[in-house]
Amino acid sequence: MNIRILIILFLFAFSLGNNLAAQELNCQVQINSSQIQGSVTRVFESMQSDIRDFINSNQWTSDEFKPEERIRCNMLITINSKEGSDYYKATIQVTSSRPVFNSDYQSPMLNINDQDFDFKYVENTPLIFSPDQFRSNLTSVLAFYAYLIIAYDYDSFSLKGGDPYYGICQQIINSAQNSAGSGWRANDSDRNRYWIIENLLAGNFISLREAIYNYHRLGMDKMYESVINGRAQIFSSLELIKKVHQSKPLAYATQIFFQAKADELVNIFGAASPQEKNRAYTLLQTMDPGNLNKYNKLKS
Repeated sequence: MNIRILIILFLFAFSLGNNLAAQELNCQVQINSSQIQGSVTRVFESMQSDIRDFINSNQWTSDEFKPEERIRCNMLITINSKEGSDYYKATIQVTSSRPVFNSDYQSPMLNINDQDFDFKYVENTPLIFSPDQFRSNLTSVLAFYAYLIIAYDYDSFSLKGGDPYYGICQQIINSAQNSAGSGWRANDSDRNRYWIIENLLAGNFISLREAIYNYHRLGMDKMYESVINGRAQIFSSLELIKKVHQSKPLAYATQIFFQAKADELVNIFGAASPQEKNRAYTLLQTMDPGNLNKYNKLKS
């Protein structure tokens, strides 16, 4: 059994054990079409329902999940414009979290706002996906983020546990290289889907992958035993990320980490000693200047 599932079984040790196996994701999907005037709302209701079913009903891995083990996540799709009868220009915000041992706290894992999400949607048309064949920008983007959510989650439970799912993300990117959709290629932007996976699979980013594991399994999951020791492990994780920052300043993958974790880090180190706060602030303001206004709360 996958180590992620074993650990989750401990996290939910007192849950009922007779539930049927379920898919991996428990995703809340919302379509915001407020910018589109005069459109039939039924189309967007159908779109929301179809996307929710696509994400939650597909089985993305070979592991079996009980309902309470499913990864919590959200997708907010904002429709910016509609061209013709079935082509949409949009953005998609993807967030996810994972449970912390012996608590009811969900630690944020991802918070990505993807500005490159143009797609065709036709009501009553099945959403079909294949990782090695580009079928539509809609299903490729949705599947990419489904696998990315799973990969990050697995990385947080076992060292490099997300490897198989980052590999599928890479397949999806390769299949989309000749598509009209943006966000798949290196020269489209320096902050897109291509660069997320390029960063995470690069050898000089291994310290970031180690940090994701140490932060959660040795830090957050150990807080119930000792807040001081857990916080020390989280600080050590930040020092691992510093190695990545020194070789690749402000890389997209490290920005993604801090976009999800900035508020949590302020809360964690806000209760630390003045010396610890200053050490954390020194690291964070260097690696994540975009959230400096949050980290200023740590200055003593």
